[in-house]
Amino acid sequence: MMAKLEIKKLYRWSPIKGRAERQKARNKRIDIKDIGHVILFLAAFLGVWHIVFIIGIFPKVSLPSPAMVAQSFADLLFNGSLVMSIGMTMWRLVAGFSISIILGVGTGLLMVRFRDFGKTMSSFAVGLQSFPSIAWVPFAILLVGLNDFGILFVVVLSSIFSVMISTYSGIRNINAIYLRAAKNMGATGMSLFTSVMIPAATPSLIVGIRQAWSFAWHALIGAEILIAASVGLGHILLVGR
Repeated sequence: MMAKLEIKKLYRWSPIKGRAERQKARNKRIDIKDIGHVILFLAAFLGVWHIVFIIGIFPKVSLPSPAMVAQSFADLLFNGSLVMSIGMTMWRLVAGFSISIILGVGTGLLMVRFRDFGKTMSSFAVGLQSFPSIAWVPFAILLVGLNDFGILFVVVLSSIFSVMISTYSGIRNINAIYLRAAKNMGATGMSLFTSVMIPAATPSLIVGIRQAWSFAWHALIGAEILIAASVGLGHILLVGR
C-alpha cells in the first residue's frame, strides 16, 4: 500500500506531468488572448462604423448604423423570413454543387479515358473556369428563364469546370510507379481504378471541390440578386438596398 502511494506521489510530481500541465496552461492563456483580440477588433470596428454614421459621410440608406442593422436582423429573424431564405439558399447551393460534382467528375473521367477529347476539353475548361460567375446570368435568363432552374444553371456552370480540371489533372499526374506496382500485384480494370487511381487523385480532387464550393457561393448570391429570386439571401440583399 505504501509503495502504491509513493508511486502516485512520484507521478504527481514527475517532470513529464509538470511540462504537460504548463503546456496546457500556456495554450489556455493563448486562447483567452486570441478571444480578447477578436473582441477588441469587433469593438473597434463597430465604434468606427458608428462614428462614420454620426458624421454622415454616407447616406443612411447606404450605410445605416449598427443599431439599425441589428434591428433589421432581429425583424427578419422573428418574422421567419431569414430562416426561410437561408434554407432556400442552402437548398440551391447543395443541389447545384452536387450536380456540378457529379457532372464534373464524370466528364473528367471521360477526358482521361479519351485522350483527344481530354486535350481539347481541358483547354476549354481552363478558359471557362476563369469566366466570371455573374457573366453566366444572361445565358441563364435567355436559355432557362427567371426561375430556380436558371439559378441552378449559373451555380453549376460556375463550379463544374474546377471539378472537371482537378479530376483530369489528378488522374493524369498519378505517379507511374503506383500503377506499375499495382499491375504487378494483379490489379486490373475496376480494381486498379478504385484502389489506386481514385485514392491517388483524391488530394487534387479535394482542392478542385474546395475551389468549386467558393465559385458556387459567389455565383449563387449574384444569381439570386440578378434573376430576382422571390426567396433567398440574395432577395434579402436586393430588398434591403
